[in-house]
Amino acid sequence: MVRFGGVLRVLVVGHLTFALSAPVLAQAPPADDASGQMRVYADMLQVMRSILYPASNVIFTAQSEDPASFEPAPRISTSPNLFTGAYGQWQAVELAGLALAESANLLTLPRLCGNGRPAPVQDAAWQLWVQEVRDAGMTAYEAAQTQSQEAILDAAGAVSDSCLHCHQQYREIPGGFEARCPEPN
Repeated sequence: MVRFGGVLRVLVVGHLTFALSAPVLAQAPPADDASGQMRVYADMLQVMRSILYPASNVIFTAQSEDPASFEPAPRISTSPNLFTGAYGQWQAVELAGLALAESANLLTLPRLCGNGRPAPVQDAAWQLWVQEVRDAGMTAYEAAQTQSQEAILDAAGAVSDSCLHCHQQYREIPGGFEARCPEPN
């Protein structure tokens, strides 16, 4: 028997036994420094474009196109369309809701905005709207579990509102891209 990382896996095939190991998934990733701060790799714009924007679009698409109507791709494991991939149809909408809820945690980590300014993660309004994103994500997740486009309409409204509130304060402001993420008042 072999034990790696505190996890022991035993696979029995015929009369042969193999010990396999896997990392412990519940372990926290290593901290970036002695202060315990986690390292961030993306600026706020990259987080938005890589996680929140695609997840929101899955929810918005489910308003007008029934997720159950999407046929699985010929190679579901490599489909770039979340509705036709391995976790497609309504499950894609559920996962998009969870992605929004979980990504709210990423929005609270100190990081730069796309223009190089610090994201105002300590601002009370920012924290309120991050909670709105989290709540909207869970609303979308719960709506997707009902597999009802009517329920998704309301959830998509919550997602849209959560995005709009933050964008009005920090993104869609006079001065354009360079003025984004202003200092809190």
